[in-house]
Amino acid sequence: MILFVFEGRKTEPSLFKTLEYLYFKNPNEQKICCFGYNIYELYRLMNESDFTEDIVTVIKRKLESRNEKPIPEDFSITDFSEVYLFFDYDFQNKNLELEKLNFQLQEMLDFFSDETDNGKLYVNYPMVESIKCTQKLPDEHCFEYKVTKDDCLDFKNYVSKTFSFYKSSDFMQFSIDKKSNVLRSITKDREKIVRENWIYLKEQNIKKANYICNDDYSYPENKILISQKNILNSQLEKYVLPHNEVAILNAFPLFLYEYFK
Repeated sequence: MILFVFEGRKTEPSLFKTLEYLYFKNPNEQKICCFGYNIYELYRLMNESDFTEDIVTVIKRKLESRNEKPIPEDFSITDFSEVYLFFDYDFQNKNLELEKLNFQLQEMLDFFSDETDNGKLYVNYPMVESIKCTQKLPDEHCFEYKVTKDDCLDFKNYVSKTFSFYKSSDFMQFSIDKKSNVLRSITKDREKIVRENWIYLKEQNIKKANYICNDDYSYPENKILISQKNILNSQLEKYVLPHNEVAILNAFPLFLYEYFK
């Protein structure tokens, strides 16, 4: 089985249901765990054990301490052949100095670097809503999009004001029945539209990652050129430290690019 650990309890799981429908043949192989706290809280918990405990044990203890049931609560790390984590950069975090924030994220990327070992971490810049940061698809200007630290304080509102072509998430996400928490009936025409839009979203984010790392808005010659560590280092060098801004980038398309050969 494959474990997906998400920072949020709503946006990421609902978005993943669409990706699961589009890309995974057997949905029973994927299990979802919603942490509900940011990457820096996870770092604090991992650091308490000197990074000797596995991610499932750490998350279970945290959620149980808040009288929350972990999902999936009956599993241990040995039940999973692969583990993937999706968290936000949270540039606007007020509880950590920027230097500490960046140091902790670098340590987390070093530790969570292999999906078959400790797990593999993917980072959204500045957060998961970055997937909506596009004009009409395909958007050949997406490599230009960046956001200041101040605008990250209300990034969701920033997205709706700045990227207003798509009025909702329907262009890239199927509807979910709130009672059953499953996808509503999907027509062939609807599936075609969403599938095509994800092809564009993948291409844009992959090429933008290469632009961030290598100043080249094209597909990289090798996937290692846009590794999560290279992306972070390039973000810091080119955007965060000199200009107090971050290049907008979403992690889900990069995961799809690396996962599916």
